[in-house]
Amino acid sequence: MTASNLFDLSGKTALVTGCNRGIGQAMAIGLAEAGADIIGVSSSITPGGETEKAVKAFGRNFSVYQCDFSKRDSVKNFTEKVLKENARIDILVNNAGTIMRAPAAEHSDEYWDKVIDINLNSQFIITREIGKRMIEQSFGKVIFTASLLTFQGGINVPGYAASKGAIGSLIKAFANEWASKGINVNGIAPGYIATDNTEALRNDPERSASILSRIPANRWGEPEDFKGVTVFLASKASDYINGTIVTVDGGWMGR
Repeated sequence: MTASNLFDLSGKTALVTGCNRGIGQAMAIGLAEAGADIIGVSSSITPGGETEKAVKAFGRNFSVYQCDFSKRDSVKNFTEKVLKENARIDILVNNAGTIMRAPAAEHSDEYWDKVIDINLNSQFIITREIGKRMIEQSFGKVIFTASLLTFQGGINVPGYAASKGAIGSLIKAFANEWASKGINVNGIAPGYIATDNTEALRNDPERSASILSRIPANRWGEPEDFKGVTVFLASKASDYINGTIVTVDGGWMGR
C-alpha cells in the first residue's frame, strides 16, 4: 500500500458529533474530502445546512441526526436510532462540547452538571454503544476532542477542565480494552482556536495578547487546522497508534 492510499477513507462511514460549525464542521468536511460518508449529529442541526452542502459537494452521503447531549434519554434514543438505521459505523468523532465560564466559587451546580453531561457523560455512552458495533466489526476508529485543559487547569472554567481531564483518561481506558479488538481510540487537543467557544477571550484585549504571546506560531488556530490530523487518526495510517492525544496548538504545550 502506498503512502497516499493510507489516508483514503473511501467506503467508510464517519459519525461526527458537534459538526454544525467550527472544529467539528471542519473535521466532517475533511473526512468527506478523504472519501468518507458522514453521519452528522448536533443539538441544533437541520437538513440542508452548511456542513451537509459541503460534504455533498465532494459526492459523499450526509445523514442528519439531532441529539440533546445534556439529556441522557436523548443520548440513548439517538444511539439506538443511529445504530438501527446504519449497518456500519467505521469512525466515531466525539467532538460535541460546551463551556461555561464562572470563577470556581461562583460556578453553579447547573453549570457543572451541564458541562459534565455534554462533555463527558454523553461521550462515554455514545462511545460505549457504538463501540459494541465496532467490536462486532473488529474495526473502528474513535477520536475524542480533548483540550489543552486535559493537561492544564485553566481559569474560570472548573467544570470544563474537569470534563476534559476526564476525557484524557477515558481515551486511555477505552484504548487499553479495545486496541486488541482492531479499534483505535485516540484524541485531539485543540489549542486556542478562533471559534465561538473562544470569542470572549479573543474580545478581551489583555487576555488575547497574553495568549498570543505564548503561542510560538503567533496566531490563533483555525478550524481547518484539524482536517489533516482527523483524517490521519481515522485512517489506516494510524493503525498502530492507541491511547494518544495529539495537540494542535501552534506550539503552546512546548513553552
